[in-house]
Amino acid sequence: MKILVLNSGSSSLKYQVIDMDTEEMLVKGYFERIGQPNSFLTHKVHGIKHKFEHQAKNHEQAIAFVLKRLTNDHYGVMKDLSELGGIGHRVVHGGEKFSESVLIDDEVIKEIKECSDLAPLHNPAAILGIEACKKIVPNVKMVAVFDTAFHQTLPKERYIYPIPYEYYEKYGVRKYGFHGTSHNYVSQRVSEIINKNIKDLKIINCHLGQGASVCAIQNGKSVETSMGLTPLGGIVMGTRSGDLDPSVVTYIMQKENMTPERIESRLNKESGAYGVSSVSVDFRDIEAEAEAGGHHARLALDIFHDTVASYVAKCMVAMNGVDVITFTAGVGEKGPLSRKAICEKLKVFGVELDEERNQIRGEEALISSDDSKIKVYVVPTNEELMIARETLRKMEQGGQFTFVPQ
Repeated sequence: MKILVLNSGSSSLKYQVIDMDTEEMLVKGYFERIGQPNSFLTHKVHGIKHKFEHQAKNHEQAIAFVLKRLTNDHYGVMKDLSELGGIGHRVVHGGEKFSESVLIDDEVIKEIKECSDLAPLHNPAAILGIEACKKIVPNVKMVAVFDTAFHQTLPKERYIYPIPYEYYEKYGVRKYGFHGTSHNYVSQRVSEIINKNIKDLKIINCHLGQGASVCAIQNGKSVETSMGLTPLGGIVMGTRSGDLDPSVVTYIMQKENMTPERIESRLNKESGAYGVSSVSVDFRDIEAEAEAGGHHARLALDIFHDTVASYVAKCMVAMNGVDVITFTAGVGEKGPLSRKAICEKLKVFGVELDEERNQIRGEEALISSDDSKIKVYVVPTNEELMIARETLRKMEQGGQFTFVPQ
């Protein structure tokens, strides 16, 4: 069976087609500038990239164009759309309504829309992709896979904020966590690598990219994570601040006469490692500047490494120990300097890195030494494959979503 995985942005569309018999990625692509002049598609199949300049006024036109490429004699991977077994949609926020992936129907779409206040940049875009597919391929089953669903197993004392409880009751203000699809995939994969049942493991996964989060996974379930109500919370990221004293926000707003929208943009897009270093949103550029003697670049990296290590320690407390630590995503997979700096701070817990093993980039590998008390691995994430697996699972399982008990 072939599954189409879609990740819809406000003006973009990422996709992959995966053959679930072999779990092989057959094609991938990225449609950019949807609804804008000069929109275009980059479509990669059989290792060859093809670029198509095509005016797509909306997601419906973009998806229709992509589907034609998928069935094209030269650029396609199927004869016709009858070979398309299902469509998996990445949805960032499922609130408390969804504790797992669900088959999409009108009621599910309504509930996703109601979660849009919690993810105003992401959920409306996902709805655009879902509704476009409903029109173009109405007979193909679709599944929503939520970034937040994996963290619905957090114990209440770790997701309720110490503010008046009424804000949770009235507005759903709580920790939700994100990157759940990645944390889920990596934890399952590392259990396979070390040949142990995931239900017998305590895993801490460090998803370190432009967006970054740390997650404690015990018995295959999320029990602690760094991101909060939104993806802004937690550890320092490329442009996001991570956790702050709340008074920092109100103090700056008063001093700079900022609106809520402006301070939110400042914290999301102009803070983090970029805000401290003033160099780049790319950690490779910041590392190069630090090596050249840039004080602010070095400080930005030090803050990043310290917050990651601190949250790893917090996750250890949440599980009363850890068996394996994993690094994934852009920096986690390809950043030996950051991995080393983080693990140096974890030596007190018995983490010992092997310098030679740690030079690996973008490949599965054990990077801790043989005498390390805690094993450390690099495990490249594959969120698209996880979405495809969830799509197939829900299609085979059938049934509809149920509300999470409060």
